[in-house]
Amino acid sequence: MAPGQRIEVVTIGTELLLGFTVDTNGAFLGQRLAEAGIEIVRRTAVGDAPAAIRAAIDEALSRTGVVLTTGGLGPTRDDMSKVVVADLLGLPLEFRSEAWEMVLARYRRFGRTPVESNRSQAMVPVGATWLPNHWGTAPGLWVETPRGLVIMLPGMPLEMRMLMEQEVVPRLAARHSGTVVRSRTLRTCGVPESTLAERIGDAEDAIAPLSLAYLPSTSGVDLRITAWHLAADEADRRLDSATAALRARCGDSVYGTDSVDLAAIVLDQLRGTGDTLAVAESCTGGLLGGRITSIPGASAVFLGGAICYADDVKATTLGVDRALIEQHGAVSAAVAAAMATGALDRFGASVAVSITGIAGPSGGSEEKPVGLIWFGLARRGSVSTHRSVFGGNRDEIRARAVQGALLALWRRLDRSAGA
Repeated sequence: MAPGQRIEVVTIGTELLLGFTVDTNGAFLGQRLAEAGIEIVRRTAVGDAPAAIRAAIDEALSRTGVVLTTGGLGPTRDDMSKVVVADLLGLPLEFRSEAWEMVLARYRRFGRTPVESNRSQAMVPVGATWLPNHWGTAPGLWVETPRGLVIMLPGMPLEMRMLMEQEVVPRLAARHSGTVVRSRTLRTCGVPESTLAERIGDAEDAIAPLSLAYLPSTSGVDLRITAWHLAADEADRRLDSATAALRARCGDSVYGTDSVDLAAIVLDQLRGTGDTLAVAESCTGGLLGGRITSIPGASAVFLGGAICYADDVKATTLGVDRALIEQHGAVSAAVAAAMATGALDRFGASVAVSITGIAGPSGGSEEKPVGLIWFGLARRGSVSTHRSVFGGNRDEIRARAVQGALLALWRRLDRSAGA
């Protein structure tokens, strides 16, 4: 395979088009093939229709000469990918006894007996290489002809991923010169995409030929830097330099790199300072506690939390003065502060954070619009509050509120550590 080889991916399955199944296979393939130095230039999803499958693979071969498909290798009537490819490439299907023995062995392992339709999974295009599937019953296929290369993998995510790692990537690696497509990601929070772009300015031109992509989400804006078709050591050197340059421009909005979770960073800070944490949540309904406890080892510093959705519960569980709620409303600086100090006392923590707000879609006003969130942050002897107004639907506002609380904790703990 030549340097900078391009490939197309065709994911097959009507369930993908209907939205019942999210195409996680496509995302995995994009990352894994890039690591192997191969660029996906087009990804196509088609239903379980022979004409659509044939057209997608035919067009992909005409453009790049290499196509990888997922799905349609099972034993049922809607699994027709292999038949379509065999017909397109003029390769009759033949029964491979060694593939059938592998299918039988898997069924025996689980004390089951295959049905007649399972024999179709041992049918392989003449001249093709079958890729043994130790995690399911449908072998993968490596079909190389004068028209190009077709790699066919099952649609089941585990089977597809394992076949990629064990069978496909080693074969692809042997075919090209060793260049890579490699990315780094800077994770930012608390700064809009447009503001980040202003801060970065001409630094984006300075990192060329590397590319920069802005990826906004409810967690903030990720900055993905990609080196294309370079030797591995050269790609790493350029990525190191570009990451340092962008980090300098973005300042304290950068909280980490690649897939790091802000919750994990906060927990590490708490361990370093010897603090313990409690949370008090209203509109987020436990999402902050869930985000924190999803990190392994959180129990070392996270004591617990209170979901105080109703005003009466804010009073009875956290000791929030009902007069504060009546005077300022549940969504206010005063109540956020009282919730944080209440959690501090209720759980005996040294740090507590609170969230109260209006997640919508209704219930807002001109003074207190949908998306208004008040945060409280308490330590022994001090409490502070701040407000944010987030956009989006109910789920997005709640997710942004959780990230906002973690951001407040991160910055406060960072200042404390540096004091």
